[in-house]
Amino acid sequence: MSSRHEFITLLGGATAVWPLAARAQEPAKLPTIGFVGSDSPDPYAVMLRAFRVGLKAVGFTEGQNVAIDF
Repeated sequence: MSSRHEFITLLGGATAVWPLAARAQEPAKLPTIGFVGSDSPDPYAVMLRAFRVGLKAVGFTEGQNVAIDF
């Protein structure tokens, strides 16, 4: 095998793997739930606690696989 052929093969292989490596470096984005209100979340503490319990029951834990923005 010639050096030129080896170089082209190497270059082609690197080009094929490059998009996979670039995708692997992207930070994981958590799904985000927005809490919209005219008040701080404090008065809703009891409801938010129940909401978090419900989320956990279906496999979502705040900060691990879901985010809640207030």
